[in-house]
Amino acid sequence: QVQLVESGGGLVQAGGSLRLSCAASGVRLRYYNIGWFRQAPGKERQGISCISSSGGSTYYADSVKGRFTISRDNAKNTVYLQMNSLKPEDTAVYYCATSRFFSPTDESAFDYWGQGTQVTVSS
Repeated sequence: QVQLVESGGGLVQAGGSLRLSCAASGVRLRYYNIGWFRQAPGKERQGISCISSSGGSTYYADSVKGRFTISRDNAKNTVYLQMNSLKPEDTAVYYCATSRFFSPTDESAFDYWGQGTQVTVSS
C-alpha cells in the first residue's frame, strides 16, 4: 500500500522555524514530483511548493517564496519543507502529495496524499 506520512509540525512562535518531512512507503519517490499543500479551517487547500522528481525544478507560491525551501533525498525516500520566518497566517494543516506531472496548483494531478501535520504559529 502506498503511504505518505508527514511529520515535524507543531506549535512555534512567529519568526521561528520548522522542518516538515514527508516519508513514503510502497512507492519510490524518485519517480514522482512532490507537492506541499496546506489548508486552514474554512479555507481552500492551496499548493505552496513543488519539486520535480530529480530535484532540478522547484515551485513556490508567492505567499511562501523566500521563506520556505523544498528539498528531497531520494535515497531516503523523503521530501522536506524547511519553513523559516513563520507567520501566524502560515497556520494550517500541511500535506504532501505525489504527481506524475509538475503541476503544483492543480490538485487533480496529485494521486497519493499524506494525512497531514498541524502547524500552528503564535504571535
